[in-house]
Amino acid sequence: MSDFVTRSDILPWGRTPRTRMRVARPSFPDELAGLVDIGSQNPHRLLASGLQRSYGDSCLNDEGALIDMTALDRFVSFDRATGVLAAEAGVSLAAILDLIIPAGYFLPVTPGTKFVTLGGAVANDVHGKNHHRAGTIGRWVRRLHLLRSDGVERVIDRDDNTGLFAATVGGLGLTGIITRVVLELMPIAGTRMDVQTIPFGSLAEFFTLAAESEATHDYTVAWVDCLAAGSGLGRGIFSRARHGHDGELRVDRRRGPAVPVDAPGLLLNRWSLSAFNELYWRFAGRPRLTAMSYEPFFYPLDAIGDWNRLYGRRGFFQYQSVVPAAVAQPATAEMLRAIAKAGQGSFLAVLKTMGDVASPGLLSFPMQGTTLALDFANRGASTLSLLDKLDAIIREAGGRLYPAKDGRLPPAMFRAGYPALDQFKTHIDPGMSSSFWRRMSR
Repeated sequence: MSDFVTRSDILPWGRTPRTRMRVARPSFPDELAGLVDIGSQNPHRLLASGLQRSYGDSCLNDEGALIDMTALDRFVSFDRATGVLAAEAGVSLAAILDLIIPAGYFLPVTPGTKFVTLGGAVANDVHGKNHHRAGTIGRWVRRLHLLRSDGVERVIDRDDNTGLFAATVGGLGLTGIITRVVLELMPIAGTRMDVQTIPFGSLAEFFTLAAESEATHDYTVAWVDCLAAGSGLGRGIFSRARHGHDGELRVDRRRGPAVPVDAPGLLLNRWSLSAFNELYWRFAGRPRLTAMSYEPFFYPLDAIGDWNRLYGRRGFFQYQSVVPAAVAQPATAEMLRAIAKAGQGSFLAVLKTMGDVASPGLLSFPMQGTTLALDFANRGASTLSLLDKLDAIIREAGGRLYPAKDGRLPPAMFRAGYPALDQFKTHIDPGMSSSFWRRMSR
């Protein structure tokens, strides 16, 4: 029987903040009920967690109890004829791919890393490069098993009329512990991706490319030079892709070197970022058609172990916003001007349009519009000041921020961005909490 042990070494992917929690890691499902009973009585309640790939404090429960679900990672069933998979919540997307690819299936929706748990993906209702066609992963969930702090494990499906399914998908683990997920998969003929790369010189060009590509391609995404200004504002490199129609069904398990130590804090500065962006724009932005494995297309950063250490010991903030389509171009331009003026930004700045496919969750992040995601090294007050300025632009545009990515999301910004928040609150399990939720509830 697993027990709770005090730990202070668990960090979110952004490596800030640092916390202390009572952590248990059960190996078998029958251990969960007892742990939930104990953990939910903690003054700061209980939270289930996976591989800690959320960037901020939504995966933490400072001074409270945490159940590490990663050992509950068994496959329950896989119907190769229909492409329906049932698995425990602690199984990783990487393990799922290893199982389903040889059978001719792929994840219907995947975030930018495969090192997340299935339960975590559902609790954050993740989206991917195919949002304009597939929506979020919650749309592909047939059924959930949810263990509440009253000791009852409920089985809820997408036809649930109580509202609990909608609250749990994207509900950040606050409605109970997801123990099992039944997921519809997507058939593929091969693992080769046909990828077209197109440079663009302005935001107007980006939006034209995005509109054209959404009608013809399964996946679209762009890198944008977040430090370019003047006539180069909004320049970047657009990628659009489809699954190949034939080829091998081969699992790609490539892994590169890991970052062994925290990088010096001065490594990422205006000059190094500007130099990198200029070189990347010139050499990676050549127009081309490429046939590649799914791994470098969907999960480029997974090839670098512990890449978050590149931002130094103080960690970093990932800032991901979405703004409505009607104001997307001027709002994105205003954000990029503020970032360039501050001289802060990241090597990897991702710009993408989102479609009109409705998300099933009450707190699901996507909306029809444009999302911009960047990493900002934690430089203290100057970084927080820049993020405050970006907040004001997003609020004025009627947009919102992604709780899974943001460790400093202001409560007022959260309330303004999620109109179904009051409805969601009626489904919160009284035994569940998180550092994020207590911060939002102040």
